[in-house]
Amino acid sequence: MKNIFFYFFLSLVLFSACKNEGGKQQVDDLTISEDSLSHLEDIVFYSGDSLIISGQFYVEAENEECILFCHQAGFNKGEYQEIATKLMHEGFNSLAIDQRSGGTITSLSIDNKNETNERATLKKLGTTYLDAEQDIVAAVDFLYEKYGQPIILWGSSYSASLALKVGTNNDKVKSIVAFSPGEYFKGAGLILKNEIKDLNKRTFVTSSNEEAAALTALVSDLPQGKVVQFIPTEKGKHGSKALWEDHENNSEYWTAVMDFLKISNEK
Repeated sequence: MKNIFFYFFLSLVLFSACKNEGGKQQVDDLTISEDSLSHLEDIVFYSGDSLIISGQFYVEAENEECILFCHQAGFNKGEYQEIATKLMHEGFNSLAIDQRSGGTITSLSIDNKNETNERATLKKLGTTYLDAEQDIVAAVDFLYEKYGQPIILWGSSYSASLALKVGTNNDKVKSIVAFSPGEYFKGAGLILKNEIKDLNKRTFVTSSNEEAAALTALVSDLPQGKVVQFIPTEKGKHGSKALWEDHENNSEYWTAVMDFLKISNEK
């Protein structure tokens, strides 16, 4: 019953907030709810094909530049609850989104559904990794329009690969953070290494120890001095969850990524 009232309310808000431009609906910074105590704001906006994307803002200061968080396969914006909160207290604003390629995180009790994926499934839209690229591009556009400056694009696993792909030639992306990117699109005939050969932005890449050699090969042709690769001393973890507090060696990942973000924030 709660879901029925939510979607009824959402439809009313969308009806009043949307505008038509060439037949395409857009949402201008549509806010559904706000928790002023935690600086957390739930929002929705449109992807390139007008699918509604759900996201959560972690806002510390209106004028700070923003990080866009993209989750790994089978996950949703909840992957970044801990991470975004910690970075908010370090002075970084961020937006974590639900991409259409994802799902439920059973280990989390809050915000563990992927609302974008549910909508895409109901509309019978594609939910492959590459289908989610337009969601990331739309979120980049959304943040660029909101803040008026390039953003930091952060991905995890398949979305780390998409972050590298999207960020290579997108002037609205200032720098890239990629946790466990790889050649996830070969089945669709796309070789990531070829797609990112022109990447010339400050980029941080990392992975588990087991994945490190393949990651080194993936970024080996990129300009030296632009790409920072962190290799954990121990086993490490796949994806951005390497930063979760309950995972071993999270502190060394944190040290490495914070060093990168602080330098990137100064450029």
